[in-house]
Amino acid sequence: MKINKKKSNKSKCNKPIIVYVYVCGDIIHEGHLLQLENGKALGDKLIVGVLTDEAVMEKKSRPILPFRERLRLIQSIKCVDCAVPQHEYSPMNNLIAIQPDIHMESASHLGNKYLRDLKKVFKGRIVMTPYYPEQSSTDIKNRIKQKHKIKINRGC
Repeated sequence: MKINKKKSNKSKCNKPIIVYVYVCGDIIHEGHLLQLENGKALGDKLIVGVLTDEAVMEKKSRPILPFRERLRLIQSIKCVDCAVPQHEYSPMNNLIAIQPDIHMESASHLGNKYLRDLKKVFKGRIVMTPYYPEQSSTDIKNRIKQKHKIKINRGC
């Protein structure tokens, strides 16, 4: 789903609206691009937290691409104004430091404790974005593994 940008996103006091979203960015796919484009459409400046290897490994296995490469890839995407390291899986510390007006969060995180805690301390707006499992890096990695396994089983 694509969000259409309004003519002006500036707040009433003419301050630019800052949007924060975070990604692992290991295997970039259309779901990432949609989330980032939608984030940019909601505000004037899009800041993207890129999970460090250690942050990713709090919940998942080590990324294929090293952190510095993932950071550079995300920064090169046209709609991204700034990419910053996110040292923990939870965006809490970056949100406190950056103080964006809007934080975009995946609907797949709805049950997470940090999201409940975040609502207590984060004064901005939280926008939940849909999660599409067929557009996940994990699913793409699994499909690659499956295709590779089939080739091996055929004796290729």
